[in-house]
Amino acid sequence: ESSSARWMNNDRALLYCAGGGIGDSMLASIVARALRERYTDVDALTLPGHRSALERVPDIDRVMVDEGEERDVATRIADERYDACVVTWATPRTARIPQMANIPVRVGQARRLYSYRFTNRVVVRSETGDVTSHWTDILLDYSRVIGCNTRDHRPRFVPTAQDEDEAKAVRLKHGLAAREYIVLHPANAIASERGNWPVAGWAALARALAGRFGTRVAVTGSPNDAEIVAAVCAASGAIDLSGATGIGGFGALAKDARAFVGITTGTMHVAAAAGAPAVGIFPFQSDYPERWAPLGERTGVVRASYPCHPGDTKERCVDYACIAHLNLPHILAAVAALIA
Repeated sequence: ESSSARWMNNDRALLYCAGGGIGDSMLASIVARALRERYTDVDALTLPGHRSALERVPDIDRVMVDEGEERDVATRIADERYDACVVTWATPRTARIPQMANIPVRVGQARRLYSYRFTNRVVVRSETGDVTSHWTDILLDYSRVIGCNTRDHRPRFVPTAQDEDEAKAVRLKHGLAAREYIVLHPANAIASERGNWPVAGWAALARALAGRFGTRVAVTGSPNDAEIVAAVCAASGAIDLSGATGIGGFGALAKDARAFVGITTGTMHVAAAAGAPAVGIFPFQSDYPERWAPLGERTGVVRASYPCHPGDTKERCVDYACIAHLNLPHILAAVAALIA
């Protein structure tokens, strides 16, 4: 019996998205929505740090964590008796575990040494020169190969009642009324690692947002971003909310904000998925706004305008001059368009 014949009458599927950042898993959640066209139950297997985010995605029934020995994970997954598994972040580990778990239909990336472990192999369009398709559309190629698709590519993030209470407590502490503040997120994953992230550009943006829209600005970040956020707030008078909430509380804060403004990172995708008017800032010439734009009811992007050094990427830039010289008029115009 062929794999295509086996999956026709089955009803349990697994989305295996264990790699990258939270934004990668949020965008991969679109695959879970597509799988629901054919499968009654759709679970996710993800990295420990991504679990909280995916637990708030209504397209996913249950979230499990990929940690520990491969054999132990495979045994746990085998007990669930999934009929299909879609792997959106392919590695030797994520290819081996579904095979070891004897999942009959296994969809994953082609052109890798371990790709033979997948029963259905997909050539990722970005490897063939596609830089304009949104990443959700590229990921949906994995589910399309087994007949599952969705027209709605917008991820969904629904804060829990506890998340709402957490956000409300933070708002009360700082005197922030719903719809009367802007959330500013100035740091991405490498900001605190490099130690040379300019804060003057973000401080200038915080002051400009407050002045242009007559509202308070709350600056968010992870505990690792605390030093950066504190510096931005000290120079701008904005409210320091770094580490003030978990990812669910952040989603609730963003949802109730007048707008979210931030550098392209996972929190941008969470804010947009939660329903916030979201402006994503793509400061690097090596960014791909078409591929990574936030998706939601009201979203916008601000593209790179500062000339990078030849060959610069966000991982190895020497001075992050584009951050120090953010294009404030373009950002303010994008926020004004969403608020209007």
